[in-house]
Amino acid sequence: MSKTHMPVLKQDKPKPKTAKKIIWILLLLFVALLTILFFRSSISQVTEIQIKGNTFNTSEQLTKQSGLRIGDQYFGVDPKVVQERLVKLGTIKSAEITKTFPGQISIVVTEHPTVAYELSEDGELQAILASGASVPVTASGIAVEKPILTKWDASDPNKAELSKALAEIPNNLTSDISEIMPSPTLSFPDRIKLYTRSKFEVITSVSLLRDKVEYLNQVTEMERPGLITMLEADSYVPFEEEVVEEAE
Repeated sequence: MSKTHMPVLKQDKPKPKTAKKIIWILLLLFVALLTILFFRSSISQVTEIQIKGNTFNTSEQLTKQSGLRIGDQYFGVDPKVVQERLVKLGTIKSAEITKTFPGQISIVVTEHPTVAYELSEDGELQAILASGASVPVTASGIAVEKPILTKWDASDPNKAELSKALAEIPNNLTSDISEIMPSPTLSFPDRIKLYTRSKFEVITSVSLLRDKVEYLNQVTEMERPGLITMLEADSYVPFEEEVVEEAE
């Protein structure tokens, strides 16, 4: 008997999942389109900038310094960078930046305190801040217990150091000081001369003022007006009293 050979059936090869790939591609394109539309819409942009706590600078000045603008990308705002920009002004001690979606940026600033005053070249009274920066008195108000700085060069580094020192001393220890001027020597380049409201004259230095100011107040409270020296050693010499001769 002749054998009948049956043809071998070829196995079907799995077809590529073309439909599934197309769905994924369409989905990715849709997500990309939504992303583009989102970042071009007002929802993703800065729509409001609020600033609080400022007295030395206007909100417009601080907004410009911060680098923020209405219409900027909300997610591109870095609070740390904004704070660093504001601190560079010299009037701002710190700034807290809060982002509230959608589009709102809130800035609350803490300013350096006023530690003294001085007259500008134009004869206008300026407030000296703890950072050494100067601002018009009209922006800060007048604190009568603060001293006046006289004969200081704006570029003198000791002026900035003096401002820092005054900021670290409690107000009750500096309220009697009425005037501070530079009085440098070779031995003490940061030597200063102070005058008090209680009629004392004081010789000290910027670097020693923090440590010596308590001695100053002890003398002014207990002794009559005189010369107080507070350098390597402390001393007090009363002024000679004027003798008024009675007319015969």
